[in-house]
Formats: sequence, C-alpha cells, structure tokens
Amino acid sequence: MNIKEVAKLARVSTATVSRTMNLSEKVRPETAKRVLRAIETLNFHPDTNARALGSGRSNLYGLIISDITNPFFPELVKSFEDIAVRHRQEVLVSNTNYEPERMKICVQRMLQRRVEGVAIMTSEMDDHLIEDFRRMHIPMVFLDSGTPEPGVSCVRLDYSAGVDAAMRHLIKLRHKRIAFLTGPLKLASAQARYKAFLESTARHRLDTSPELIQEGNHQMEGGREAMRRVLSSRRRPTAVLASNDLTAIGAMGAIAEAGLRVPEDISVIGFDDIQMSAFVSPPLTTVAMPRAKIAAAAFHALFREESPRAAKSLKGEMHIIQPALVLRKSTGPARRK
Repeated sequence: MNIKEVAKLARVSTATVSRTMNLSEKVRPETAKRVLRAIETLNFHPDTNARALGSGRSNLYGLIISDITNPFFPELVKSFEDIAVRHRQEVLVSNTNYEPERMKICVQRMLQRRVEGVAIMTSEMDDHLIEDFRRMHIPMVFLDSGTPEPGVSCVRLDYSAGVDAAMRHLIKLRHKRIAFLTGPLKLASAQARYKAFLESTARHRLDTSPELIQEGNHQMEGGREAMRRVLSSRRRPTAVLASNDLTAIGAMGAIAEAGLRVPEDISVIGFDDIQMSAFVSPPLTTVAMPRAKIAAAAFHALFREESPRAAKSLKGEMHIIQPALVLRKSTGPARRK
C-alpha cells in the first residue's frame, strides 16, 4: 500500500494526501475528510522515515529529563506527549540520571533522529551540548535556566511565590520555628527553592538557625535522613517545609519513627504535588507545580505547524508558571508549649 493508491481513491494528488496527513490548513475540510476516509479504507500506514526525508521534517520532538524515578517527571512526560499526540507529533524521551555521559548520549540520539525541537527539562546541560543543537538550528526550550533569544525559549517556575505561600500558611497557623529540607544544592531548582526559603524567613523575621536547614537528595530516604538530623537538634521545629514531595514523605517517616505525630507535633509541607502526595497518611499539604501547564508552555514554544525546523525563525519566549498551595491534612496549628 502506498500514497499513490490513497490519492487515487480520494481523487486528489499525492501532495494533497501529504498535506492532509501533516494537518495543513491549505487542504479544504471536505477534501481532508475524503483523504482520511481513503486512508482508513485502505488501512494505510505511512513510512514516517520516508516522509521525513521527503519533507525535511521528522515530526519528532525531544524531551530530556533528569530522573525518571521521580514522579514529577513521568507526569511531565505524559502531559508533553499528550499535547504532541494531539498535534500528530512524536516524542523522543531521554533520561540523563544526572550523569554527564548519559547526557551526551541523549543529545546524540536527538541529533541522529533529526528532532524538530528539544525541551530540556534539566539544569545540568553543558554549554557545548547546547551549541550542538544551535549549530543544527534546532529550537530549544529550557526549564529554570537560560535566557530567551532567537530559537531559545525558557519556562520558569515561580519558586519564590510558592515558598512564600507555604510560609504564610504556616505563619497563619502560629508556627515560628520552621525547618527546611533542601534538595541537592548542585541543582539550580534546589538552589532556587533554598534561596526563596531564606528570603521568606528574612521577610517574616523567623529563626534561621543552621540546624533547621538540612540537605536531602530529592528522594524519600534523603528526606528521612535530613529530618532525623533536624530532630536531633537542641530545639525541634514545629513545622518543616521540604524542597519536594518525596523529601516531605521521607520526613514524615522520620517524624513517626521519633514517636511524633503529623500535624499535631510537627506540620509538614511538600513541593510539586505529585500524585501520591494525596494518598499518604495524613495527605500532604504541598505547593503544586502544574505539569500540564509546564508541558504546554514547553511544547508550544517549539511547535510550528507549517515551518521546517529552523531556530532562527522562532522568537525566544519566556513563560512564568505560577504555583498553587494545596491544603490537605499534614498542617495544623503550632502546638502550644
């Protein structure tokens, strides 16, 4: 079965069949319906590699993430792919695992597969790898890094607003001694959340004793260990804010191990609002970072329906994503001494 047979049955040219499959607005709706009926009747499955060679387009977009085991990223991948599928595009996902060598391999795969654009949802991308995409005129969009320029867009999460919303909630509940469990401070996103916490504590004139701030690894076991260190301090906090939900869930485990209760003894707030945060006991209060909005901003910064991949033709954009505090059962009034 080939495109010529589809064109013959639909009584159109092969070019019209191609334009229909590429969702071109140049094809009249009644003609497009006729072509689609012919495709269905003949059970035609186009050779995507051949189409890429013929049109100069691969209809493939790259998505580079850091850690597929962190629930934040699969939810982001699903949202990105859902949007791509609606536009009849494909997605090539690569997971770096925070390893420079794997990052190089990810970039090579993207270049070999002739991606139309690449969403880089990690902050550990080396400059020379970015330059590889730029030389090939492949549009890029970055999460929490970079500066908009032709062919380069950025999606920024307003960590400051999210952290401050969490802090204001705790202050309203009369908490004054609040601990913070950071992520790995080599990561830009963890640094941004840590900086936002320090700014918020200074703004609200809260205790910033060094023992109240402990570094985790954005995993549950790291959160558990960081919380154990906090609890070993001279005066324990009445509340803790974690850099992500996995850290917060680990912290809740350490609090239970110490014979304490959440939120009666210590309130806990997470960050990200991963799906499981609503199902732990008690359900976790958290700062939601909407993955669907992040994915939509990233995809639409790259996707152009009629133009071939050409970074110079895309104006760089900046998208700011606002968080929202989701109140559940892990926070309550500070216990009176």
